[in-house]
Amino acid sequence: MAYNAELDKKLFSKEWENEMDKITVSVYAYNEGQKKLQISRNSRDKEGEYRFAKLGRMTKAEVQAILPFIQEAVSFME
Repeated sequence: MAYNAELDKKLFSKEWENEMDKITVSVYAYNEGQKKLQISRNSRDKEGEYRFAKLGRMTKAEVQAILPFIQEAVSFME
């Protein structure tokens, strides 16, 4: 079965930004299935446009900034 974007429902999403990066915390459910948390990073390129980047490791400041978003996202997963 191929991925179908129309079946992927975003239930929650919040973003945190600094001068170089944007981290997004989201909750999705595919095809009315189990609700799952997604954390993604987008980094600015030389032109200032956001591009997808591997989330990888996070700084303490980043973790502290998105932790309230994660806690809020949990309520959308029940």
